[in-house]
Parts: sequence; structure tokens; C-alpha cells
Amino acid sequence: MLGVSRSGYYGWVRRAPSDRVLSDAWLLERIKEIHAANREGYGAPRVDAEVRMARGIRVGRERVERLMRQAGVLGLQARRRGKTTIRVPGVRVADDLVERRFRPAAPNVLWVTDVTYLRTWEGWLYFAAVQDAFSRRIVGWSMADHMRAELVVDALQMAIARRRPAPGLIHHSDQGSQYVSLGFGQAAGKAGIARSMGSRGDCYDNAVAESFFATLKKELVHRHTWPTRRELTTEVFDSIKAFYNPRRRHSTLGMLSPTQFEKQTPSNNNHDKAGTASPRVSTKTGKAHTPSVFDLFEEWLATDDKPVLRLSLRHLAFAADVREIVENGLARVLLDRARRGAFERQPLVVPG
Repeated sequence: MLGVSRSGYYGWVRRAPSDRVLSDAWLLERIKEIHAANREGYGAPRVDAEVRMARGIRVGRERVERLMRQAGVLGLQARRRGKTTIRVPGVRVADDLVERRFRPAAPNVLWVTDVTYLRTWEGWLYFAAVQDAFSRRIVGWSMADHMRAELVVDALQMAIARRRPAPGLIHHSDQGSQYVSLGFGQAAGKAGIARSMGSRGDCYDNAVAESFFATLKKELVHRHTWPTRRELTTEVFDSIKAFYNPRRRHSTLGMLSPTQFEKQTPSNNNHDKAGTASPRVSTKTGKAHTPSVFDLFEEWLATDDKPVLRLSLRHLAFAADVREIVENGLARVLLDRARRGAFERQPLVVPG
């Protein structure tokens, strides 16, 4: 019935696995490890990059795709995005200075931003993010239960506090009412930021920001249900600080993470190597200053996988905004405590 001889069949049954089969089994175990270590969100392209670039294993992408398909190891699919842009009829305060040119030659030249909403049982959680188009790094964000102008102003102020950009940086957004508001205009003008807005009804004019939100929803938000806004706020914070910026590979960046790309690019003079706190020169004042606490956190996280620190970062997610975190000194306390490995031995004491 099978079209083979009896001796040939039993010879095949008794034959030891070939080198190719053993090699595939070993490689599949590495693929599963990588998939699990990256929150089970990577598809074949990023798993292939991790195998070659991080593990130093020479393998073809087609082979990785075949093994993942046979083992049912899959990446995640994005869902269709809803509408969050609320425009003010007849109002446009800025022209499109970008015209879909999202590849600046240096950091802090072009920031892109947008607002989205995330579903919880308590209602919508609105999320504004500011992204450096050079490295795709999320440099500022804000989450709230409303879509008032304060949401985008807080995200912008966080980005300014962390990156300290020189005057002339371009801030690109859609024509949402939050971005045409007086409060946002004053915050951008005070920092010397030039505003840019895409055309109406064209998602490609803000494609970089749209892509980040699609990735966040695909890899985190849509995989679970969220009883409270507070719980989702915590997980989004952890995802940005502990995974997206320091570890997640981007095809646009040659399969490097945003943090790795900034460190390996010669044109980037604004960031020192991880773990250093040497003075830096402000482009505005010409005076030396030390890195912000947030830069230290992100750079230190990128050096290793530190689950204990990621748990401690949850304390920061509940602070009202960046100013409160800095004033209370929570970030520096947690950083020092993590470096000493003293989370289990000492209670957390917030400086008065």
C-alpha cells in the first residue's frame, strides 16, 4: 500500500536521525527560547535576526520560517486601528514640514507623535507618545482617562526633560485638536520647537507614530484583558522602558533596538555608553550637566535583563508626571537600590 518494501520500511524505522534532523531540533529549541524571551511577539524576521546577530548562528531565514511554521511558533498580527483624531474645523496651525521624510540624520532633529486609546474594563485609557524618528526611541509619553490638551503637553514636556533638544527640532503630528490647542503651542514655542502637521485623512503622513501604536497593541494590549487603567498603565510603562526601547529589534534600524542604534551610530553625540554618568554639554547653554535619571534607567536596563528592577519600575508608573518623579527622587532611589541588590533587604524610603 505504501509502495515500499518491508525491509526498506523497517530499515527506515530503525535508522538513527540524520544530522539535519538533529540540527533542526537543536535550532528549534533556540528559536523557542528567543520567542519566549521576547514576550512571544517576534515573527520569523526578528527571530532570524536574533539567531544571527545575538546568538552568532549562521542560518537562512527560510529555514527559521519553516521550523517556526512546523512547530506552530507564530508572531502576532495587528488589528485595525480606530479613530482618535478629533479635528477643529477650519483650524490648521502648522504646515507639513516633513512630507513623509522620516529618516533624519541625527537624533533630536525630528520627533513624531500621536494619541491612541486603549480599552480597559473601567473605560478608555488615552495614551500620547513622542518618538524620535532617528532611532524610533520613545522619548516621552503620557497616559490619562481624558483626551484634553494636557495629555499631549505632558508627553512633550517629558520628552524635553529627557532629551534636552536644541532649538529648531521639528515636532510632527496630525491635526488633532490637542495639537492645535493654545497650551500645546505655548509649550512647544517655549522650547524652540517647530510644529509640523500632516494632511487630513492620510495615515501615511504620520506613519512612524501609527506603526508604534500598532506594535504596542499587537504585542501587549490586545493579548490580554485589563480590569483597571492602573494595571494597563503599569504594563505599558514596563513595555516601553524594559523592552521596546532597550531590546526590541526594528527592521528600519537594521534589526537593532533603538538604544543599540543610538549607541552604534557615530552621528549620535547626545548619549554616552550605558552605565556612565559623565557630564554632557547642553546645546542651549553650553554648560556641562549630568544625564537625567530617566537616561540612566534606560541605559542600565539595556545592559542586562533585570526582572527585579522591572518590578520596581512599577512604582514610577503611578506618579502624576515627570516633575513629581524627579522632585520625590523615586527614580534615583530605585536605581541605587537595584545596583546594590538591596530590594529584598531594605524598605523603600522616599526622600522628604
